[in-house]
Amino acid sequence: MKKVITLFVLIFSISFAAQAQDKMMKETPKKITLEQTPGEFTQKQLTVNAGTYIFEIDNNNVGGDVGFVLVQKGKDVSNPDNHIKTAYVTKVVSNNTTGHSNPTTLEKGEYVFFCPLNKTATDNTLVVQ
Repeated sequence: MKKVITLFVLIFSISFAAQAQDKMMKETPKKITLEQTPGEFTQKQLTVNAGTYIFEIDNNNVGGDVGFVLVQKGKDVSNPDNHIKTAYVTKVVSNNTTGHSNPTTLEKGEYVFFCPLNKTATDNTLVVQ
């Protein structure tokens, strides 16, 4: 009887965890809009809650293409292995247009963001609570 109860608890736990994960996957991503002007992001620091986001990048007359890179703070930003790839824009953002990333799940912590094409500072900060 003890084995049956243990098995029931195990199956119930797995089912509950799967339902919670499925709910999180179906969560509608929120949007974080960032604007780039020549040589900089206009927003230097943002604070958001943990969750799933799509980054919308506005190219405000930079004069060329822009991109977006997100890295956990403290990691080497020059190493592409440290980049959060889902946060990359899906294609380069042409002058005076808007681009977006794929949905990106952010956990609590600090991140830095920059544009390698527009040569923005690498110390813009995103704090996730």
